[in-house]
Amino acid sequence: MNDIRMIVPTSQTARAAQVKTGAGETNMTRPGRILVVDDEQGISDFLLFGLRDEGYDVMCARDGEEALELLERFKPHVVLLDIMLPGIDGFEVCRLMKDRARVAIIMLTARDDVTDRVKGLVTGADDYVVKPFSFAELKARIEARFRNQFPELSAVTRVGKFEVDKVQKLIRYEGVALGLSRTEYTLLEILLETPGVALTREQIMSRVWGDDFTGEDNILEVYIRYLRHKLNDTKRQLIRTVRGVGYRVDLQ
Repeated sequence: MNDIRMIVPTSQTARAAQVKTGAGETNMTRPGRILVVDDEQGISDFLLFGLRDEGYDVMCARDGEEALELLERFKPHVVLLDIMLPGIDGFEVCRLMKDRARVAIIMLTARDDVTDRVKGLVTGADDYVVKPFSFAELKARIEARFRNQFPELSAVTRVGKFEVDKVQKLIRYEGVALGLSRTEYTLLEILLETPGVALTREQIMSRVWGDDFTGEDNILEVYIRYLRHKLNDTKRQLIRTVRGVGYRVDLQ
């Protein structure tokens, strides 16, 4: 059994990608599909929950045959592929996947052997990671695959410590997905368009809820409270109330 203690999720506790928001809405963020192919349950579980925590849609396979079946059904963008698999080994699975689909493959192995790395790259692998590895390193390599091979899924704008993905409707703060509802995302995206500049209550209400909104008068304040909670902005230093005007985001 390989040592998996160094494979750790993000700074937040790993959670399912489906997040229940303070507004009573459910948001599923899917910036891309990842298939984990590894017959070690501990590694698969760490990667499954860690990557779902990052907002990815993730499935796992225990062997090469199942992986090839999921390639057709799940259509992953990135495959994390262990070399030592029962039945068909990882090298052959890699070759078959590359013949059948547009997919990025990151090989996983416990052996830091140049021959294995070369063989993996020759069969079509796009990257190579040796176990044990840090989750942060793996995450960076996965994001590089999306940027380089699936740029249509990585339309990310960086604003200070925020990352706004307008294609996937996803916002991260300090590298952690916030798990926002659709309304929360829209509100924060608008505030991040003009950091340091206060938007009036009327400007925000019009863009988020429309000019014909007839709901509760304090709806904006309620959603600002939701955002502050998810940002851990207890001192209101990120989202500031500008008295007599509205709200602004201050980058730290």
